[in-house]
Amino acid sequence: MMNSEFILELISVFHTGPVEPGSCLQKLVGNVPTGVILKDVSLEIHGGELMAILGSKGSGKRALLEVISRRAQGPTRGQILLNHVPMSLRLFQDSCGYVTYKTQLLEGLTAKHTLEYAAKLSLSSKIGSSVRCGRVRQVLADLALTQVANRPVEQLTPSEYRRLVIGVQLIKDPLVVLLDEPAWGLDPLNTYFVISILSNHAKKYNRIIIITMEKPRSDILPFLDRVTYLCLGDVVYTGSTRHMIDYFRSIGFPCPELENPLMYYLCLSTVDRRSRERFIDSNNQIAALVEKFKVEGGPYRKYSGPPPDVDLSEHKVPLSAYGRPGILSTMLALLGRGYTMMFPCSYVGIEHLFFRIFLLPAFFFLLWNFYWQLELFQRSFQSRGGLLFNCLAGTAFLATAATSKTFAQHRTRYYHEAREGLYRGPLFIMTYNIFTLPLSYISVMLASAVVYFGLSVGDAEAVGTDWLGWAVFGSVLWAVWAFIEQQTIALMMIIKSSYTAGAISIALTTFYLLVASASLRSLVHLPDWLYYVGHVTVLRYASSVLHEHVFLDKLPNLPVNISADCPDNNAEYGCRYRNGTYYLLERYHFPENGLDLGRQDLDLWTNFALSFAFFGGMFLLNLVLYLVPLPSFIKSKFRD
Repeated sequence: MMNSEFILELISVFHTGPVEPGSCLQKLVGNVPTGVILKDVSLEIHGGELMAILGSKGSGKRALLEVISRRAQGPTRGQILLNHVPMSLRLFQDSCGYVTYKTQLLEGLTAKHTLEYAAKLSLSSKIGSSVRCGRVRQVLADLALTQVANRPVEQLTPSEYRRLVIGVQLIKDPLVVLLDEPAWGLDPLNTYFVISILSNHAKKYNRIIIITMEKPRSDILPFLDRVTYLCLGDVVYTGSTRHMIDYFRSIGFPCPELENPLMYYLCLSTVDRRSRERFIDSNNQIAALVEKFKVEGGPYRKYSGPPPDVDLSEHKVPLSAYGRPGILSTMLALLGRGYTMMFPCSYVGIEHLFFRIFLLPAFFFLLWNFYWQLELFQRSFQSRGGLLFNCLAGTAFLATAATSKTFAQHRTRYYHEAREGLYRGPLFIMTYNIFTLPLSYISVMLASAVVYFGLSVGDAEAVGTDWLGWAVFGSVLWAVWAFIEQQTIALMMIIKSSYTAGAISIALTTFYLLVASASLRSLVHLPDWLYYVGHVTVLRYASSVLHEHVFLDKLPNLPVNISADCPDNNAEYGCRYRNGTYYLLERYHFPENGLDLGRQDLDLWTNFALSFAFFGGMFLLNLVLYLVPLPSFIKSKFRD
């Protein structure tokens, strides 16, 4: 049973943090201008109460929530106690919830799916599935979302979307819920609706709800049990809403009739910047109000007791008290969520399914159609070389496009959930790759089959049965896809715009193709320094595998109206090359008498292994990148 003395206390809290955005260089070196943001903040709030923190922009509302949640950057002094226990980051993550100003949910999931996977990620495996399902139904009912439970997230109204965001935090039954501007952008009716739901939740479950608001309306006044006014980090008033009007009247500031008390005293607590004189006068007045409350505000901070109709004995131990799910349960939840997003029950699901599986086969079908018509009249090593180049370029570029399109949502959601302590970066990257790599392998192998068998790229004497050749051909293309995917993921770790990250990845891939593919430019004639630079690109090895597999010791495929042999490497006989080896000699280094191994470019299985080694190396790099803590200003761009 819940203790009726459930309480959150802040005692003389001071916080220093950045007061200006700062330049990129200042952020990197940690030299952003700082100042005191919160000054001697003391307040308390009890179970069953809803508190509103009011203040104009720059008053310190959001900073106060960040301090309570132990997310604030910068030194903090004072005490924050939850049931007389010092608040730590782990305690907050385990027992509390934070609904940020802007939260992005995963499109392609329904409202019910969103809450179900939130429950799987935040509730202990000790809690049975029936209890979790019951909790999902209860939260949907409490937030008036039952009627839209099966509606995709992207089709919800702003009010429904906001309530679902709140539900993601309520699903774990937190003791304390912080909400930054929960009604921002909503119309008056939906604002009233959301605040009334939060007030009902606090009283029904004996929980603490703290919200911030910049423009409170008078119709929400009955739902606010406590209110705190901040001005430039100072407390102008904190205490019972019922006693707020009496307090300000007692110090000479009665609220005029027909005025909204919340907005009237908010204006009283706001510095007037319209002129220098008004700024000085209002600043002095607020300073006097702050000092006045320090002297006379003690009685108004006290707990006035629960409403008479609330029975505290009915409140049970919160579900968050049972702990968190294990690593395996978390991985299974993330995998299930990823596959659920691909269900073709919405436009987003169809879009993700196309990008992950059918995009590359569609491009390779276009290649097949073009080269099939071309080879009716011209079958040459050059056209086959162009086909290989287009296979490599298409695979690399479309890997970037697919990753940029599909990974952005997962990345942004990861930053929110990692901040809640649900899982860490390496687990996220590991699970995401377990989810996406099999799909990309299926896609690449389907695409490669279209070209490999449709254009007889393999052994001409074993058309349609050269399964090993197709496996090598498709697998090396998949190594390229997987490497470029990991490269794009690494870029999107620090670049918010998926289009910008994709453009940079495409620029890097274009460099790989120009320098190391041996299609647009021969490796034999590259300058030494550029030749050795090509050794650090995956396409150097993947292209070598494809060229050796397709051309080495292979006879030419002449046009259909020519049936001459090639007795010599001479174009006068109807073909330029005696066989594919002569074609490769113009593009790759061959060892002379087996001695010049430093210039040996073609070694099928070595290059095949190195292609996968590049993918493995980039995958390990991403694990390290997601393990090392990033500067807060980089991570914050994905949350705000």
